[in-house]
Amino acid sequence: MNTIRKALRERTVTLGSWIQIGHPVSGEVLARAGYDWLAVDMEHTDIGYEGFTNIARGIKPLPVLARVEQNDTLAIRRVLDAGASGVIVPLVNTREEAMAAVAAAKYPPKGVRGFAYCRPNNYGVDFDEYVRTANDDIAVVVMIESKEGVANIDAILAVDGVDGVFIGPYDMSGSYGVPGETKHPLVVKACEDVVAACARAKKSAGLHVVVPDEAAIDRAFVQGFTFIALGVDTYFIASAAKTALTNARECASQRS
Repeated sequence: MNTIRKALRERTVTLGSWIQIGHPVSGEVLARAGYDWLAVDMEHTDIGYEGFTNIARGIKPLPVLARVEQNDTLAIRRVLDAGASGVIVPLVNTREEAMAAVAAAKYPPKGVRGFAYCRPNNYGVDFDEYVRTANDDIAVVVMIESKEGVANIDAILAVDGVDGVFIGPYDMSGSYGVPGETKHPLVVKACEDVVAACARAKKSAGLHVVVPDEAAIDRAFVQGFTFIALGVDTYFIASAAKTALTNARECASQRS
């Protein structure tokens, strides 16, 4: 079992980060920072399958997850064939949708993933070994981003093969009629309900701490999240660039 799926199933804390820049250099830089895993966002970016494959090559052997663009059999199959250690599947609202996500990620008889010579089986050289172990290795994380998903959380977590959930608080706030208000009591209560359900089901709860200051990270731990994404490559660049410029202008003003 790959290290990420094992950690998800054991509810062990892992710290990853998020990639939105579709270039291998971004992945290489973050991989060398020491994260446990990296996730490539294919839902809200222009990163396609070729881009994902090149990023995966650049950060090997660090586990790489793909947030696929939708809960679709072909979308999930293609990123796994490109070398993903697991998938993060957006907008899963029901037990049936969770079952479809798992089925897409698993070979028969557990699922409907198609067989092929591909990157993770060394283009056929290690085909038999990969097929034998893939169903146990591939991690499936479903995103809970709606009022409906929260209402169905126990049924979703009961699906065999769902290793954990990842909360999307911004989309969730929209579904509760308070768009962008991620600290609204309705959204906070929904997140608490999801984390509590994960504890009951003994599966991991995940959260993206987009602005990873100390207070936000500590809050995530206190709330019970164990699968935590810290920041995003675009944020790191923007933040460091702004800090450097602010420091330089302060130095310049002191010398003028």
